[in-house]
Amino acid sequence: MEMNQSQRLPVPQQVAWEALNDTALLKQCIPGCESIEPDGENAYQLALTAAVGPVKARFKGRMALQDIQAPHSYTIQFDGQGGAAGFGKGSARVTLEPDGDETVLTYVVNAQVGGKIAQIGSRLVDAAARKMADAFFTRFTEALSAPDDAAQQQDAAPEGGDTQQTEEPKRKRSWTAWISKS
Repeated sequence: MEMNQSQRLPVPQQVAWEALNDTALLKQCIPGCESIEPDGENAYQLALTAAVGPVKARFKGRMALQDIQAPHSYTIQFDGQGGAAGFGKGSARVTLEPDGDETVLTYVVNAQVGGKIAQIGSRLVDAAARKMADAFFTRFTEALSAPDDAAQQQDAAPEGGDTQQTEEPKRKRSWTAWISKS
């Protein structure tokens, strides 16, 4: 599988670079990510849950950053195992180019999958990979755009003495409850 895309980030290149190397932020932004732990110099152990079509599995893997040219580019080598669901391995070349006050991130991914995931078919695997990438960049861009907003909201939050209560969102009713009322 090969996938490439460009994404405009609303921050200068150095800020984008630092964010791409912030494991806590990446954990928040990667769909299904449970953990990212250091495993040597420029290497990390990851655990995440992913669904590809009807196959949902917990993957454990390792990623290593190579060819690091801060703050311009690096290559990510990755390898993950999902038990009976299969495996994924490959590399991603990530490049950051300044564009005024913004940054254009471009990536090229080459990956191989095997096991049940590979049996699903390349269209479904490609679609799932694109969906995960889109979800990551949506979350990542929002996180880069909103750090000041989040800090202001925290500062504006009422202290313990305020009696004003916020409304909780309505929960969705289950089909069983709806059907039993009929």
